[in-house]
Amino acid sequence: MQPCPEPVERKPQTQAKLPFQPLLLIAPFFFWGTAMVAMKGVIPHTTPFFMAGVRLVPAGVLVLLAGLLSGRPQPKGWRAWLWISIFGFVDATLFQGFLAQGLVRTSAGLGSVMIDSQPLAVAILSLWLFQETIGFWGALGLTIGIIGISLIGLPDDWILGLFNSELLITSADFTQLFNSGEWLMLLAALSMAVGTVLVRWVCRYADPVMGTGWHMIIGGLPLFGLSALLETQQWQNIDLSGWVAMSYSTIFGSAISYGLFFYFASSGSLTSLSSLTFLTPVFALLFGNFFLQEVLSPLQSIGVGLTLVSIYLVNQRDTLAEKLKIKRSQDLAPSQPETNLLQPAEGNSVELPIEIKKIETS
Repeated sequence: MQPCPEPVERKPQTQAKLPFQPLLLIAPFFFWGTAMVAMKGVIPHTTPFFMAGVRLVPAGVLVLLAGLLSGRPQPKGWRAWLWISIFGFVDATLFQGFLAQGLVRTSAGLGSVMIDSQPLAVAILSLWLFQETIGFWGALGLTIGIIGISLIGLPDDWILGLFNSELLITSADFTQLFNSGEWLMLLAALSMAVGTVLVRWVCRYADPVMGTGWHMIIGGLPLFGLSALLETQQWQNIDLSGWVAMSYSTIFGSAISYGLFFYFASSGSLTSLSSLTFLTPVFALLFGNFFLQEVLSPLQSIGVGLTLVSIYLVNQRDTLAEKLKIKRSQDLAPSQPETNLLQPAEGNSVELPIEIKKIETS
């Protein structure tokens, strides 16, 4: 779920530096990554839609309470509520629904990698809808990302079958593809990408914090409705550790993470936050391996590495392009001609003070 950024016209506020600020800057991505592991651990004891609703609605209430305490205005007018509702359906209902269903079929680490590939989809949508150029580094990142996601999402037999036609024919079972959790995670990432684009319209008519809180609640209620219609035994089998895990994913993985994100975004650290996006799947992979003993295949490991590289390139494409431009200008700058020390510089007269001592002779 992508938090709504501050309006472009609003100047960053000067805020006092917090204690342990570097750790707090990384905290949202740590919480998002570990929340995936917590959700994966509790999913055998609950149902996907119920878990998704629990993560959204209480977190939305906490965000609204924080916004009210800070004096932020409520959304006003039908346009504000219309865009918040659309944003909630796409970025909350679809995103969390696909994510929860995908966690049933895939690991937390791989799921986080697929989710955090959404900057690649955002770049494509921005290019298509707003004609925003992505440049060389963005195009390179997209290409690497497509390769990486293919290595993660496609069955290993399909990839190996590219080098063995007989193996490709015997392994081409498309039901295996569409039942794959990685592809459900990819749909979640695409929903999040569309939600990121919709943020531009939400922030025109509503306060970003209040809009985000309401979109969590509006998007979470349909998930509870789906759970009531399609699922049973939603909470009966959840033990104390399961409720702790769900509370962690709600409070830390949603409310506190977005609160910290908003704080640093409003203080002018949005570029730094974007460059740290790749840390979320890293934390999910590490803790998934430690707590859930999740192991990747060799091809999936290569795909994870390529996807992380692509996320970095897409997020930092402007910074990399600027650095390359500065380096080129320095390389192409004419070097200063060597000056012959025995010849005076043109257009400049040089005066050398010489003291002449009078010698008296007898």
